[in-house]
Amino acid sequence: MSRSPLTFIDQCLLQFDQALRTCVPGASHGDRETPARGVDEQELSKEEKRHAAGLMRINHTGEVCAQALYAGQASTAKLDEVRESMEHAAAEEVDHLAWCEQRLEELDSRPSVLNPVWYGLSFGMGALAGLAGDKWSLGFVAETERQVCDHLEQHMTRLPEQDEKSKAVLAQMIIDERQHGETAAAAGGVDLPAPFKHAMSTLSQVMKKTTYHI
Repeated sequence: MSRSPLTFIDQCLLQFDQALRTCVPGASHGDRETPARGVDEQELSKEEKRHAAGLMRINHTGEVCAQALYAGQASTAKLDEVRESMEHAAAEEVDHLAWCEQRLEELDSRPSVLNPVWYGLSFGMGALAGLAGDKWSLGFVAETERQVCDHLEQHMTRLPEQDEKSKAVLAQMIIDERQHGETAAAAGGVDLPAPFKHAMSTLSQVMKKTTYHI
């Protein structure tokens, strides 16, 4: 028995539900256990814990943005296989979201209060990328994941030396993000123009500087 196509109102309600599950603390539950499970918690000074929490808050917001980007792109993707690829990648990103949130709790901290703002901006960017065409949408994913891997690798070196639990989370995230980017490129994603890459990087820097503190 075939399903009736979703109405515009149905789509809006689904997107609103997705936004709530992404932005409300405690609402996201990953399918995979955190890579930090079984890693001993080492003693951190107050300053080290604050710094680690700031970095993990950035990473958590990055995953909020990823959820929004994929949701926006899936809503405007023209090919079914591209839409399904976006939805599959978003499902894997939920694991990252849950892992980062759990680590923030362990560091006696919380996600950024600006997450709803970043979600809205990222959803809009993803929808526009999807409207531009699937090859550009896939190229946008590939470039996004490349930049994400770069900043995750930087965070690996900036975390306190003894914070092995946070490093375990980031190490697995790097593996997953790199795979998402390679998959998007292999599916036909085009290399984005340099000015667009620079704009993405600039927006990312603004997000990281604000989210580290709030």
